[in-house]
This record gives sequence, structure tokens and C-alpha cells, in this order.
Amino acid sequence: MQKSDFYYDLPEELIAQHPAEPRNSSRMMAVSRTSGEVSHHHFYDLGKLLKPGDLLVMNDSRVLPARLYGEKENTGSFVEFLLLHQTAEKQWEIICRPGKKCKPGARFIFGGGRLKAEVLEIKDDGNRIVRFECDGNFYTALEEVGQMPLPPYITEKLEDKERYQTVYSRELGSAAAPTAGLHFTKEMLADLQNQGVSLAYVTLHVGLGTFRPVKENDILKHHMHSEHFMLPQETADLINQTKKNGGRVISVGTTSCRTLESAAQRCPDGLTACEGDTDIFIYPGYEFKVIDGLITNFHLPESTLIMLVSAFMGYEHTMNAYRIAVEEKYRFFSFGDAMFIA
Repeated sequence: MQKSDFYYDLPEELIAQHPAEPRNSSRMMAVSRTSGEVSHHHFYDLGKLLKPGDLLVMNDSRVLPARLYGEKENTGSFVEFLLLHQTAEKQWEIICRPGKKCKPGARFIFGGGRLKAEVLEIKDDGNRIVRFECDGNFYTALEEVGQMPLPPYITEKLEDKERYQTVYSRELGSAAAPTAGLHFTKEMLADLQNQGVSLAYVTLHVGLGTFRPVKENDILKHHMHSEHFMLPQETADLINQTKKNGGRVISVGTTSCRTLESAAQRCPDGLTACEGDTDIFIYPGYEFKVIDGLITNFHLPESTLIMLVSAFMGYEHTMNAYRIAVEEKYRFFSFGDAMFIA
């Protein structure tokens, strides 16, 4: 298949700039995997579409406030850092701008000195390795000084940083939110459990590569970014028991889906606890080994995420659902509306 096969025309005004209030008031399109039939709901209706014995698997990764605005020591000139991943204690790989200021040995101040940083080296791809200094806990300082690294298509300022976190986030490490989970409230999760739906958690730290465009028109030539995941034994046991009992395993988001399908590749004789890096690329023709349902947002044209949805729901059903979503003025992308596919 070609990248252009996954193009659809999206009016800019449908790109959500702010989250729905309350969280579960977003709209939700339900789509049948088999027939492609579409129905329209709100996210708070999810319980009507689930059955006792179903299992929701959610990514509990928490977004780092990874965007830092500061100044160069001595000159006071502006600099922006974007933390990518930790390489050692208080040492990170970052993207910085303007790059000409970020030479090895250069020092920077953030939050009036709450955080300081020194550039150690420049990598071949232009990213920097920096070492941070602070009094006390680094992550506490980062929470105080850092800003949420919102996707490039969100141009409005986010007033409440917690609105770019799921209510069940707990494992710090993501550069972007697992956005399908943003629709849940704590009360809604409790209600679902009371009606016999089980909850389980995995961790996949979302990298900025999730926003990287597919450049090759032949999608098989696309180099997928790698992300770190963890599947706990408790979750593996719940999935195996749900399958045994005839329930459905429903992935909340593409990151949970990629975690479960990556784990299945490592555990062909039945899921068990595992951890590692995955660059799994799911596109039409892929045979799913774990998930029976998917909750997800509406994704960018020609992205690896719409390719994953097409693999799960079928290409024709997917493109038809997206056409209807545009016609019905659903809200798109990270702060947008949801789909429930089963």
C-alpha cells in the first residue's frame, strides 16, 4: 500500500485546540469491525457498548513536562530545550533551538536557576546530550519549571497541565500523552468496574517519533521509531483469563495496542510479563494476536496510527468512518473525539 492511500481531507477547524470538559463529554463514534456500521455516541456511553467480562488495557505512562524555556548563562539569550530521553542520572538527550547557541560547554539557566544545564556533546543527528544540575529532586524541579510538550498542531496554551495527563497516569517517561485515555474520569472507571468490566495497565513511554511523518510513499520503507514498554505479570494474567472466559480484550489507545502485540511476538506460547523496546509497525495485513477491540482518537492523514487502525478495522471501513467523521464535524487528534472499534 502507498502512503497516499491513507490521505483524507481534513478542514483545519476540526483540529481540537483544547480538551472537552468534562473529560468524558467528548463525542464517540462506534464502528463495527465486521460490517463497518457506524453509530454516534458520547464517551460517557461507553459502558453501554461494553459487556461484563470485558477487559480494558490502559497505558499508565505519564507525560514529562519536557519543554524548557531558559537563557544562556552570561549572555541571557533565549533558548528552548525539549527532553527526549534520559541517558544517565540527570543526563538527557535533547532537541534545542537555536542550535548555534548549544555548543559543547555552553551552560543554560531555567526557572531563574531552579535548573541549570551544560551541553556535553552534539550527536550526529544534531540532538544534544546535556547534564542538568539542581538542588533536590530533578523531577520535582522539572514539574515546577517545565511546560507540556504539546503536539505541533495545538497552538493554544494549555492552562492546566493535568489535562494532558490521563487520570491513571503514574509512570513518568512520555514525551506525548497516550491520548485515547484522556476521555476517562475516575468516576467513570469505577462505574465500569461495578458493571463487571476489568481494568489492567501496561506502560509504553510515548516518544516524539509518534508525530514523525511517513516520508516514503511505499509504507514498507518507513523506519518506525522505537519506544520502551513494560507488560506486568498481573496484566498478562488478566488478559489470559479474559480470553479463556470468552471476554474481549479492548486496548485503550494505539500505544497499549502496540505494547500488547509486541509482547505477543515475544511470548508465542501465551502472554507473560516482559519488558523491552519495540518498533512494531502495524499496517493492513497484520494479524492481531491479542486485542479484540480498540478505543482511539482520530489520527493524522497518512500517519502510522491511521495505518494501525486500518489494519484492525479494515481499510475501507476506516476511510469511510473518517469521511463520516469529517462530515459530522467530529473533533480530531490529541484533544479530539474518540472511536470505539469492536
